[in-house]
Amino acid sequence: MTVPTRRERLRTAALTEIKNAARRLLVTGGPQAVSLRAIARDMGMTAPAIYRYFPSLEALILDLAGDLLNELCGVLKEARDGAGAAPADQIVAASRAFRRWAVGHPVEFDLVFGTLVPGVNAFPECARDDDPGARLGHVFLAPLVELWRRAPFPVPLAGQVDARLADALAPVRERHPEVPVEVACLMLSGWTMLYGLVAMEVHAQLRWAVTDPEALFEAELATFLHQFLAPAGAGQPRTAAGRRH
Repeated sequence: MTVPTRRERLRTAALTEIKNAARRLLVTGGPQAVSLRAIARDMGMTAPAIYRYFPSLEALILDLAGDLLNELCGVLKEARDGAGAAPADQIVAASRAFRRWAVGHPVEFDLVFGTLVPGVNAFPECARDDDPGARLGHVFLAPLVELWRRAPFPVPLAGQVDARLADALAPVRERHPEVPVEVACLMLSGWTMLYGLVAMEVHAQLRWAVTDPEALFEAELATFLHQFLAPAGAGQPRTAAGRRH
């Protein structure tokens, strides 16, 4: 393992300090408060000095977004891995951790998953398994695949997945060819439910309907998991989310 030189360590520390300053300005003042000049002023630097580290504000924002996504991946993985060996419990723990992080970091959530900064699409490509976006998906996909491996569950969409959707799910199928397309479809359905509810809560778009968004989130999470925990012909088991259906 190569030990970083002193110059490399200093550069890494400066990069981290610049991105931390950008994050503080973003959270406290919104995207309009973030500029290279403002960051430099916050750090006691000159604005031109920052160009030694980032060629533009957009490049800095994209780098910061990547760090935030890595942070989120770490939070979810820690929650998943601390939930025990049961795949359903891992899905519940990761899902709850996703909601907690998003609600606790609404500006960062919007930067990573939305268009908080005009002209900057911060969510990265997922072409490789080590891309942050792919790693985020794997946090949820891995326990779902393990559920299928342990006890294949009935899939209500068996034989009914549109060919265009099946093609669109190719990235998941390429990583896990043993998983039927219907299971991949259910995974995508679960993610859109999870993300949609969380995004609506972050943006205060559920107030017209519910006073406790967490209760709705838990109910939808339990309903989603019930698809995988209720074998054909069985009764109504208790899901990992703690409810009977």
